[in-house]
Amino acid sequence: MALPSAVAGGLCRESCGNIPVRYPLGIDDGCGSPYYRNMLTCADNATLRLRTPSGTYPVAGADYSDPHLVVTDPSMWTCARPFTSVHAAPFSLDTSTRFSLSPRNDYLFFDCDEARVIVAPRPASCDRYPGRCDSACDSAGYLCRNLPGCRGALEEGNMTCCAYRPRAAGSLRAMLRHCEAYTSVYWRAVGDKFPPYDQVPAYGVRVDFEIPVTTRCLQCQDKRRGDGGTCGFDPATRDFVCICDDGRNSTTDCAGGHASGHHGSAGVIAASVVVSVSAAIGIGALVWYIRKIRPSKVVTCGVQSNENRFF
Repeated sequence: MALPSAVAGGLCRESCGNIPVRYPLGIDDGCGSPYYRNMLTCADNATLRLRTPSGTYPVAGADYSDPHLVVTDPSMWTCARPFTSVHAAPFSLDTSTRFSLSPRNDYLFFDCDEARVIVAPRPASCDRYPGRCDSACDSAGYLCRNLPGCRGALEEGNMTCCAYRPRAAGSLRAMLRHCEAYTSVYWRAVGDKFPPYDQVPAYGVRVDFEIPVTTRCLQCQDKRRGDGGTCGFDPATRDFVCICDDGRNSTTDCAGGHASGHHGSAGVIAASVVVSVSAAIGIGALVWYIRKIRPSKVVTCGVQSNENRFF
């Protein structure tokens, strides 16, 4: 079945700047999965941004084999940015979406008020009982002693540092009320090494996302069914749509027999109607004939309905 175009102007953009944009994500309404609708924007076709309750943030990278985005918060401290006090709203996510903060993120807080924040080395027992150590900010954390790209920056600036992994955005906001600045470091995978050397620290917030896998989407992308399409949805109904390269939208795939264009043939439709009417007349005549020759015999027929039919 052909559908009206779900994307104004035609096809879905597949990148923003040098960052690929693929299913389930999309920057045009109707592209990707409806779970991520209106969450990504592309400024001037160059800068991909993620919308969250705390603001709109630049996206530095995207990975679809290990599904995640790397987001940068301009208010975070990095080696390249001077150490200044910033009390902006910390990065947070809407928990009702399919995005989630990765457990590979570590948060560092600088120059905290030790009268308000428990700053102490993390006891060894915390590895066995992490729930007992949630309230403390670890002053002996590995990253505080090995900041990516500028290992000795804290000593030179006479700054204190502690590592804290909050359970919610509210914990981040509370920490920033009593600390001068913060940063997020995520552990980036390096594929050519073995644990624990297969990950290196880098600045940014890793945001994981889910990839909903559906039979319809797999059929739409299958190049054996036409040229292969892009999975999307109807903005009005949120129903699945297969977006084809020639501008057609289909409920199935981009093969010629499954996704017709918007210019349907009136002759084909008329012929179908004639055949249907002729068939109905023929069936009616057959039923009349059977009743005539066997007037006293009851004829019963098993009818398969749409409810019990397997497609």
